[in-house]
Amino acid sequence: MSTEANAPSPSPSAGEEKPGRIPLAAALSALEGAALVVGGIYMLVMGLLGRPDSPQQAEMGGVTLLALGAIPLFAARGLLLRRGWSRGPALITHLMALPVAWTLLRSHGALIPTGIVVAVVAVTGLVLLFSPQTARALGVRGTRPTPEV
Repeated sequence: MSTEANAPSPSPSAGEEKPGRIPLAAALSALEGAALVVGGIYMLVMGLLGRPDSPQQAEMGGVTLLALGAIPLFAARGLLLRRGWSRGPALITHLMALPVAWTLLRSHGALIPTGIVVAVVAVTGLVLLFSPQTARALGVRGTRPTPEV
């Protein structure tokens, strides 16, 4: 008898292992989403209970941040489930964080370290999501080879 006949066959659900990049990219997307949601809740509460110059503007800003926070949270879930569609919203969220980081870095005081953190999270997330291993694991099609003539 050969040892191959006795070897257990892999289960159909075993599939390819997730590269370590995907959970980290999902965590960074979830972090950005959570930050947006927290900011949105804060603006909404301050618009309702505080004394802003324009309560309507504060409330609408809060609702907008809550909606924007949902996007990277859904993308993070999609990344963990290895859904190809999730890469796009995660990339867009990280790209949108770059001008925010730049603005914070050009300000004063405690906003500068915040800008550094935002920049590091955004750039790290972009690097992870543009990785060929991540694209393969998510089933994202790469460039097509040119046909030979």
